[in-house]
Amino acid sequence: MIQSARSRTVLTLYTTADGLQCHRIRLVLAAKGVAYERVLVDPDKPPQDLIDVNPYGNMPTLVDRDLTLFDNAAICEYLEERYPHPTLMPIDPQIRATLRIAAVRIERDWLPEIDIIQAGGRAADAARKRLREHLLSSLPLFEASKFFLGPEMNLTDCLVAPVIWRLPWLGVKLGPAGKPIIDYGERLFHSQGFARSMTEHEKAMRQTHEHE
Repeated sequence: MIQSARSRTVLTLYTTADGLQCHRIRLVLAAKGVAYERVLVDPDKPPQDLIDVNPYGNMPTLVDRDLTLFDNAAICEYLEERYPHPTLMPIDPQIRATLRIAAVRIERDWLPEIDIIQAGGRAADAARKRLREHLLSSLPLFEASKFFLGPEMNLTDCLVAPVIWRLPWLGVKLGPAGKPIIDYGERLFHSQGFARSMTEHEKAMRQTHEHE
């Protein structure tokens, strides 16, 4: 029997197999050790139970009993407040604000370039160059601490790490100057939480392209 989103009694995440924002939310859930039901969705054929609770049919969509969230930042904030341990945001309000702004800038500056690369065509190479420049211009942020802007893993890491994971798959090479970024990624990639966050499709991204 197919269970509708409204009747689900466990936390449910509607996610694509390779969406970067979906990976972000899966990483937050994994980092917090939250049990949930993962529903893999073909974005071209969203199931009716998803459309019933989210008229936009976009993913990720999080359903927690009668609550439905389909904004990425709202999902992250909700999970942080709903499952406060381990915390993924520092206590200091200024640092919290800095991390939120960093996430906004990544979404506005980095992610559109990734969309262009994935679309292919003549614009892809220029987008690869711009993404590389964005990353290298952020080197001080990767060099300053073990994690992004701090000594402990935070919500912004859950956005940054899926980007770094996808670089070989996207054909973006940072070169020797990007070693601090690669080292940062490796610290996160070898965690149990990151492994749990991935789909088989995302695991294959790295296996296929990391040695090219």
